[in-house]
Amino acid sequence: MNVLEINVLVLAYLGDTVYEGYIRRYLIDLGMNHVKELQEKAVLFVSAKKQAYFLEQLLEASFFTEEEESVIRRARNYKSLRHPKNCDILTYKHATALEAVIGYLSYLDRKDRIDAIMKFILEVGNASLR
Repeated sequence: MNVLEINVLVLAYLGDTVYEGYIRRYLIDLGMNHVKELQEKAVLFVSAKKQAYFLEQLLEASFFTEEEESVIRRARNYKSLRHPKNCDILTYKHATALEAVIGYLSYLDRKDRIDAIMKFILEVGNASLR
């Protein structure tokens, strides 16, 4: 299947799993070994508000390729009226766009690009752990 034919919400579904896996592994590697603490710290990276913020930082740094930006635009512009109660629709769409681009890269088996994105996010977000 051509990855560009996959619904961006399906890519976001895949990207959510990959993203959260990176965050969980990172926190465990920091030495956290209590589930309650892991959950509390994970929210500093995994909430829609934080994901939207990280996407904004990546875009400002001109981090993405043209292809990746195309996936991000598709995800942000996807017609959806549903979103979580704890954030507005724009924040949700930006968070979904970050997950979609990670899902896109995962589907293409571009671990190098996912690693680079996650390294950037972890560096920006690391200040939240202090």
